[in-house]
Amino acid sequence: MHELSICQALMEEVARVGREQRARRIVAVTVRIGPLSGVDPALLESAYPLASAGTAAADSRLIIERSELRVQCLECGAEAQAQCTSLVCARCGHWRVRILAGQELLLTRVELERDDA
Repeated sequence: MHELSICQALMEEVARVGREQRARRIVAVTVRIGPLSGVDPALLESAYPLASAGTAAADSRLIIERSELRVQCLECGAEAQAQCTSLVCARCGHWRVRILAGQELLLTRVELERDDA
C-alpha cells in the first residue's frame, strides 16, 4: 500500500506549512486526486490517521476532492472530459490525445489554528 508513504510525505508538507504559519494544530487537509494519479482515494483515507498520528495534524480531517480526466485531441484540437477506459476525442473519436488533467495528486488547502498572541 503505497498510499501510506504518500500520506507520510503529505504530512511532511503539512508540517512545513504549519511551522511557517506558526500553527497550533492542523484542522483539515484537502487534496485533489485525479483518476490517473495511481492513488486509491479510499486507501489514502484509511492511511491518513496512521500517518498523522503524533503530528500537529493528529485529529485533522482529510478532505478528498476528485478531479476529472480532461484531454485535448491532437487531430481536431477539441478539449473534453474523458473516461479512464476510453481515452479518445469526444468530438472526432481519434485516439491521439494529450492529457490535460487527471494525473494529479495535489495538496490544495491546509486549514489550521494559530496562537496569535
